[in-house]
Amino acid sequence: MRCLLLLLLGLLVPHQSCCFEFVIDGEWEEDVTGAQTHQDHRARHKRATLTGEEQEEYEVVSGEDITVRSYKVESRITSRFAHVTVRSSVVNSGSKAQSIAFNVQIPKRAFISNFTMNVNGIIFVGSVKEKTHARNLYAQARSENKAAGIVRANSQDLETFKTEVHVPPGSNIEFELHYQEMMERKLGFYEHFLYLQPGRLVPHFQVDVYIYEPNGIAFVETPNTLGAQFADFVKVTSTEDKAHVVFKPTLQQQRKCDNCTSSAIDGVFSVKYDVNRDSNAGELQVSDNHFILFFAPSNLSPLPKNIVFVIDVSGSMWGVKMKQTVAAMKAILDDLTAKDNFNIIDFNHNVRCWNEDLVPGTIIQTADAKRYIEDIKPNGGTNINEALMRAVQMLTRASRQSFINSRSVSMIILVSDGDPTVGEIKLSAIQKNVRRAMREDFSLFSVGIGFDVDYDFLERISMENRGMAQRIYANHDAAEQLRAFYSQVSSPLMRKIAIQFPDDSVADVTRDRFDMYFSGSELVVAGRVLPSETNTLTSFTTAAAANLDLTLQIDADTTELDKELAEQQHSFTGFARQMWAYLTIKQLIGERSLATTAAKKRKITQRIETLSLEHQFVTPLTALLVEGDNERLLADSPRDPKHGCCSGASTHTGLPPVNMVYATPPPLPPWVALPTVTSDQEEIKIGPVETISNLNRGVNRVDDDPHFIIHLPGRDMDVCFNIDSKPGHILNVLSDAGTGVAVNGQLIGSKMAHKGKLSTYFGVISVYYQPEGFSVTVSTDRITTTDGRNNNSFTWGATAEITQDGVRISIVKNDQVTITINDRIQVMVLLHRVWKKHPVNVDFLGIYLPNDNQYSPLVHGLIGQFSQEPDVRVYDIHEGADPLKPEATMEVKSNILHVTRGWQKDYRLNKKHGSNVYCWFIHNSGKGFIDGHYSDYIVPDLSSFLQLP
Repeated sequence: MRCLLLLLLGLLVPHQSCCFEFVIDGEWEEDVTGAQTHQDHRARHKRATLTGEEQEEYEVVSGEDITVRSYKVESRITSRFAHVTVRSSVVNSGSKAQSIAFNVQIPKRAFISNFTMNVNGIIFVGSVKEKTHARNLYAQARSENKAAGIVRANSQDLETFKTEVHVPPGSNIEFELHYQEMMERKLGFYEHFLYLQPGRLVPHFQVDVYIYEPNGIAFVETPNTLGAQFADFVKVTSTEDKAHVVFKPTLQQQRKCDNCTSSAIDGVFSVKYDVNRDSNAGELQVSDNHFILFFAPSNLSPLPKNIVFVIDVSGSMWGVKMKQTVAAMKAILDDLTAKDNFNIIDFNHNVRCWNEDLVPGTIIQTADAKRYIEDIKPNGGTNINEALMRAVQMLTRASRQSFINSRSVSMIILVSDGDPTVGEIKLSAIQKNVRRAMREDFSLFSVGIGFDVDYDFLERISMENRGMAQRIYANHDAAEQLRAFYSQVSSPLMRKIAIQFPDDSVADVTRDRFDMYFSGSELVVAGRVLPSETNTLTSFTTAAAANLDLTLQIDADTTELDKELAEQQHSFTGFARQMWAYLTIKQLIGERSLATTAAKKRKITQRIETLSLEHQFVTPLTALLVEGDNERLLADSPRDPKHGCCSGASTHTGLPPVNMVYATPPPLPPWVALPTVTSDQEEIKIGPVETISNLNRGVNRVDDDPHFIIHLPGRDMDVCFNIDSKPGHILNVLSDAGTGVAVNGQLIGSKMAHKGKLSTYFGVISVYYQPEGFSVTVSTDRITTTDGRNNNSFTWGATAEITQDGVRISIVKNDQVTITINDRIQVMVLLHRVWKKHPVNVDFLGIYLPNDNQYSPLVHGLIGQFSQEPDVRVYDIHEGADPLKPEATMEVKSNILHVTRGWQKDYRLNKKHGSNVYCWFIHNSGKGFIDGHYSDYIVPDLSSFLQLP
């Protein structure tokens, strides 16, 4: 099943091969018809199926004599939309070169958005490309023996992403995979699954799930899915609208037994939650010029239902499959009420009806039906077409005879484990027959048992007839799986639901008409919000409930959520836009499979391709091109199943360079990373400090005019000073010749003087890494990188992550950029936007450097010099001229200074108003507190190091 291509990477292993296996979905290449379509489809399905043996061999990281240093999974869920990042760090601790594999199981519904890999310092960065373009680039590299192939493996509801790299002994490899998916509400809650099968003990193993729901979280639960021994190791902290779930077992806690060397972590890590709902009108959220409407009414009487169960009893159902189906059907029949009508059709090569017509779901009728199904003995072939046509005829007759309630819901539930072998066996013909016979008021739901069934066919025929499909696996809990599926559709609360918006208020709206709404589920509609003179968006929902026709209205402020997200800073940028794209692409994929003409299919295909590229989703029409230093790897699917997984493409030259920007989540949310701390005794005594929000102050920062705030951890004290320099001057913030890092900021002036003073701010900040000659220059307009040979420029308008030469640049759209050097030194630059027409103020930047940065003893600069905390003594604290600003004497570096206690701002949590920091203020541009005069820190250019005396 698996296909491996060789990748020659001289940078990794000279004269040896490097092997990759990527697993990215992609099923469409060209349209074929007739028997060939069916043959190819079945071939694809069988190749995609993992055998039980292969599933047992699965582990996240595999290889002999390897050390897995860390395995971390981080999931951020914002308004039901999840961005998951999986990271692992591995070392080849063996004595010879070998292949090391990285495997991640992800839900089928998810879209991979990126993959990066660091192999001995060589960075491979992924970007989503149109398939043809990606393959041309791939073929160009392959002609130079620098290429890789892919294949996708399916396991139940999962896809397995596989990467394999051949490396020499002692190699360090870091893997990072990103994917996104929308949470589906079923049976009254959302359940987020993370698949954890490390296969070995991991020193640093951690799972973090962050949830934010604007309307509030009703509950959060973590079912004990990994085993009883881990029940106490899952920690949940939550507030009204946020939750953090962390699973961080130690090495000893991971063991199967006290002296075992194998890991007990093997299974699904699950988080269940639901949200608060104010009314049945739904929840309308507007963010980033997109809206999401969540519709999940409750507390309504169920509609009566009419169900025809169509059960496959062919020979392949003999044994466990039939036994489990009978057990499930008996439980399902117990759920029926006298208001419901039902019947049972069983089929093999023949078709039999338990009753000629629908009958009420009374105790007597359901008991007789149970006896009927218990007596079924599977044998013979499979005549799906005739069985479905008989079911449609039964519902049609009951409707015409007015036997069923006009407000009831009519459905067919098909249970089968194989392809048709008797009667009409052409799938497209069966699909066409059912579509023609079904009435608009009927729905078809399909259950495919096992891997032999053509599930794609069941999914198409259900979707086309207002239903859905579910795969059931023939194992010990198959009966429970079947009952759970039925539970999702057993309680319809509404039908004929239409969601509308005023004219010219929205565009590009996803599906907004629904045949049914089932209790415990959720309908989701998304679209773009058009410019308007009002800040209010209104939706109208009409639906039919039991004995009721409803019109529901809900309003949403189009600016409120964005303001809230900006203050919380816990959500990845543009979640609403990504969610709209996700829903639209999923909908288009369904429409494409049902397109009746080639022209319609081409139009839909083009739309899917455009959205996939714009939003960086790996879909069947796109490929993930992974590039490193002159190396290109293609994560793509087989071009033609008949040709295996290693099909090539013609060489194409003269192609434009690949952009390295890709979507990535932001840093940890401040509500997790920045807890508040209590004020010290001295602050309580002096001034109204109870109104001050004290942040975790293990950070040195420069912001505003520019105000320097130095945190002295030994004294738990903040000391502030301003630098009164001139526009154009470049100030050295950090200079470390030992690590080769310099941080400099260039001053800009306000548009005009205010109250006789021209304010200055940092308008440009440069981080220079001398060993690689690499610099990152951040301005209020863009972020530019250069290594002396290549210049790259990125706007503030997109979230991105760029890695080069040991430097990682993480950009959060219109908010901040974090530069990380060798995982030892971090510099965060905060962007401050002001009203463009403001008569005085200008856009400017702030700098934040954590105290735990790992500098060398040679570090200096306006902030760098305080990496070694000076001895500071404050005494003679007394009331000053301003009662709110006490005064004192400070002794530092043999200098006696007169200082004033006051407030400065930290803007990490609130960019508009900032959070107050109470500090001792040093006058005269920090004289006596900093070494020398502030003019000593003026350097000639943005890449300069400070010249120490």
